[in-house]
Amino acid sequence: MSKITAAITAVGAYVPEYVLTNEILETMVETNDEWITTRTGIKERRILKDPDKGTSYLGIKAAEDLISKSGIDPSEIDMVIMATATPDLPVASTAAYVATQIGATNAFSYDLQAACSSFLYGMSTASAYVASGKYKKVLLIGADKMSSIIDYTDRTTCIIFGDGGGAALFEPNEEGLGLQDEYLRSDGIGRDFLRIEAGGSLMPPTAETVANNRHFVYQDGKTVFKFAVSNMADVSERIMQRNNLSHDDVSWLVAHQANKRIIDATARRMQLDDSKVLMNIQRYGNTTSATLPLLLNDFEKQFKKGDNLIFAAFGGGFTWGSIYLKWAYNA
Repeated sequence: MSKITAAITAVGAYVPEYVLTNEILETMVETNDEWITTRTGIKERRILKDPDKGTSYLGIKAAEDLISKSGIDPSEIDMVIMATATPDLPVASTAAYVATQIGATNAFSYDLQAACSSFLYGMSTASAYVASGKYKKVLLIGADKMSSIIDYTDRTTCIIFGDGGGAALFEPNEEGLGLQDEYLRSDGIGRDFLRIEAGGSLMPPTAETVANNRHFVYQDGKTVFKFAVSNMADVSERIMQRNNLSHDDVSWLVAHQANKRIIDATARRMQLDDSKVLMNIQRYGNTTSATLPLLLNDFEKQFKKGDNLIFAAFGGGFTWGSIYLKWAYNA
């Protein structure tokens, strides 16, 4: 009997209609298009403007897109993992609500939070469940409504983030395709440099924390950039070495879309040609848990069965890692 691996068999995505361009941001904070583009590679980002809709809406729409494209019966889904840093509500599982809303009535579900590495960690989790032989269809959704936790008077963060959702279906494979290897890391030093101070058990919400804007994302940009550049490049190079992959063997780099300079540095370490580096940061900005599945959806038609994909991400905490996956189908 062949070894069971977990392969991605379908993808889907959703981004809101409203486009927040660099030119619009120029009217909100002291910045300009050239400064933003040069330092981040971002030209615009999508924002979910409806105050009555949260991250679950983004996840539901992305899952519905996957279901529509693949034709699967949602009642056959065994499990739904919701990778997100911005759940709808504290305590109540966003994944459970999403699963119910998409008709995944036979699935169990839960949220997974590892900041910008959430979807990458979710890939490891989904694959392990499938490879165990107990589950046949695991739906991994990455979605974040980052606009809900961004201070739009803070030019260091408001230029970076956008809203969006993406989804990937993991199923058993006996052809040797799917997830091949992973190298995932974390370091608790990171919570000093990228965090939301208030709202958790350490600093519950009060009138004072709200008045002092302590419920928005804070980022020490220079420190985070330094850690992200070195660590994303390190793990990507390591995963190649562990699997005896040369730059010629790698078909695509699927990197977290936080900053174009970080992606470029990772690609250089891997000695990859620019044509193999997937990038859509100019259109969406950093959508946190949604960047990797949005890449898969946007470039799905370019992937060929057997292609070697290297995933890499870095997030708050710090969390980071790389995954080596063989693509399982022709779109």
